[in-house]
Amino acid sequence: MEFPVYLGIGSWRIHPHFLFESLGYAIAFRLLLLKSRQDTIAPTQRSSVIVGGMVGALLGAKGLVLLQHCYLAWENWQQFLLLLLQGKTVVGGLLGGLIGVELTKKIIGLKRSTGDVFVYPLIVGTAIGRIGCFLTGLSDRTYGIATTLPWGVDFGDGIYRHPTQLYEIIFLLALIVFLKICTPYQRQEGDLFKCYMVAYLGFRLLMDFLKPDFHLIFGLSAIQIACLLGLFYYSRSQLGKLVSSLGFRE
Repeated sequence: MEFPVYLGIGSWRIHPHFLFESLGYAIAFRLLLLKSRQDTIAPTQRSSVIVGGMVGALLGAKGLVLLQHCYLAWENWQQFLLLLLQGKTVVGGLLGGLIGVELTKKIIGLKRSTGDVFVYPLIVGTAIGRIGCFLTGLSDRTYGIATTLPWGVDFGDGIYRHPTQLYEIIFLLALIVFLKICTPYQRQEGDLFKCYMVAYLGFRLLMDFLKPDFHLIFGLSAIQIACLLGLFYYSRSQLGKLVSSLGFRE
């Protein structure tokens, strides 16, 4: 297989990253609209939350990917500029979207949890987008470190690497099954989104040890540090609930 794997439609050749990223956004947004019809939040408030989340996600996805590859600013400024235009990261998008939603809720006075409707659209959209990441190869910068395992993939540099994009797709499909199995059990509003965030951030924290990233501090990349901060946020939230349930103030 030669990377990137261009996909042909008639005489057209379409770059895989553009195609699957566009499909991922379109399908995720469509699923989000369908899911939004099932909740009890007012349409105007839901629209505000979606817009706030999208703005936060864009800023977070851009900001974190630049921090992740900040070394390119002095090693290869042309690639850094290209990354500035095209680069994004899912972890940054999730955490930025979370901040954007929470700020929007404070502005409009909404105190209910709003994240559950985002879960399945996010999982499906991410999985579709990762197909494009895999087919793009080295230029996407989502490949893994060298491996001698039989399923290692040569993305074009003669080195067999962990196909971390495929690992993530498998994880996301398994996560859908897990969440569907857990859905019938009693849960509070917002628990589905928290479970998704903790599972995905934990997965990326571990998975990114298999990526040849720039390690910003303590042997961790910027994305891994962001994952730790996100996990700390949710663990602190759960600790606060436990303290409150025992009759103490946090």
